[in-house]
Amino acid sequence: MRSLCLAVVVLVVTAPLLGADLTPTGTLRAAFLATNPVQGRIDPQTGAVTGPVADLVRELARRLNVPYTITPVPDAASVIDSVKTRKADIGFLAYETARAAQVEFSEPYALMANAYAVRADSNIRSSADVDRAGVTIGAVKGQSQEIYVSGNIRNARITVFPAMPPNDVLAGMLAAGEFDAFAANRTRMEELARASNKVRVLSDNFLMIGQAIVVEKGETSRLVELNRFVADVLASGFMKSSLDRARLAGVEVAPTAK
Repeated sequence: MRSLCLAVVVLVVTAPLLGADLTPTGTLRAAFLATNPVQGRIDPQTGAVTGPVADLVRELARRLNVPYTITPVPDAASVIDSVKTRKADIGFLAYETARAAQVEFSEPYALMANAYAVRADSNIRSSADVDRAGVTIGAVKGQSQEIYVSGNIRNARITVFPAMPPNDVLAGMLAAGEFDAFAANRTRMEELARASNKVRVLSDNFLMIGQAIVVEKGETSRLVELNRFVADVLASGFMKSSLDRARLAGVEVAPTAK
């Protein structure tokens, strides 16, 4: 009986400490990629954020019993900087080895498919057809897809863009032959193809990558707590419900970590 009482005391004392560790200011502050619909969308009129990131931040804050803020940032480097400089307590990123040297990654909560968009009349039929001499691939600097193609494509030429072009501009560039394929997450590419009959998306994915929560490097206690949270939202069906509401092409619930 005495050991049981001690166990209860430990639980009661530990939970607030973990919450305090995740939210040193008393508010859960999160940063995410403003231009990535896989993470979230921003209402142009109200600025409200919806999607998986908003659902996860809201639920984590509810469990910690704290208020929260969600800050859109322009690119992955800005997410990393926000976490490293403690402007944000958590960030959201796709896993990548070089990024993992700068921040700690939780277990993935979702898997993101990545695909090529090509001209509607292109003779490119699969991802394997893209890596050929004479083919030019477009990708956005620093995004997971650019990192992948820059490191793995051997024969095609890579054209790196500083930022994601608007859909009409991107479709026009593909149709004009300025490049032969564009690498991005499938959600973006499917939206591009729906907006323009000048392009189509290859049916296979060239990369599947985990979306995860990141914290400052070395913050292992925060990481442990976040991994517990991720495991719970996966097991409970919370994550599936969030993705179902968001209706994101090529995004699926991550498998539970073993």
